[in-house]
Amino acid sequence: MSRRSGILEFAVLGLLRESPMHGYELRKRLNTSLGVFRAFSYGTLYPCLKTLVANGWLIEEPGSAHEDPAPLAGRRAKIVYRLTADGKEHFEQLLSQTGPDAYEDEHFAARFAFFGQTSRDVRMRVLEGRRSRLEERLEKMRASLARTRERLDDYTLELQRHGMESVEREVRWLNELIESERAGRDLKGSASGGPAQQDTTTGSTGGLPRRGDTPRTDTPGDTAT
Repeated sequence: MSRRSGILEFAVLGLLRESPMHGYELRKRLNTSLGVFRAFSYGTLYPCLKTLVANGWLIEEPGSAHEDPAPLAGRRAKIVYRLTADGKEHFEQLLSQTGPDAYEDEHFAARFAFFGQTSRDVRMRVLEGRRSRLEERLEKMRASLARTRERLDDYTLELQRHGMESVEREVRWLNELIESERAGRDLKGSASGGPAQQDTTTGSTGGLPRRGDTPRTDTPGDTAT
């Protein structure tokens, strides 16, 4: 399984943990709630759903009359996907993982979207790992700029600076999130749109401190080489 398909499976399981959905609604939620999946098509989503069903993590159910009151002749009724007990357990296992993949650009965006369902100690490890990864990237970008500055024209130089500034902004944002997590400050709702419980211990679930801006889901360093 590729890294990108693994991220999609994680996000699908997370959204279906909130409530059952049919494919169109699920794709809409992936596009609106998790911007990293804007480019995903039905041709990508449905094979993923079939795989999750085959693994026993989802089940398919016929849609209700309310959802599809008058299906056209020859047109199949919408299928609703529901998370199974095994699927919930698998998603919770994925939530607890804090390996290097969790710090990468796309995977971090998906993990962050479900921080409201993630324990505080795991949130802290993911945030600190992401910050460390970006600090390493920033150091490399500065070293590269120092070596090539004299050979770059003004526009390329400005693009390099823009990339560095993007990474610096995310590092500052992560610093604020980490500080808030340590202070025990929570959101009333999760980043993925689901409810989060008030967090009073390091192991319980809770939200993250709300910022004026939503977390970046792009790849800040992609504009620099």
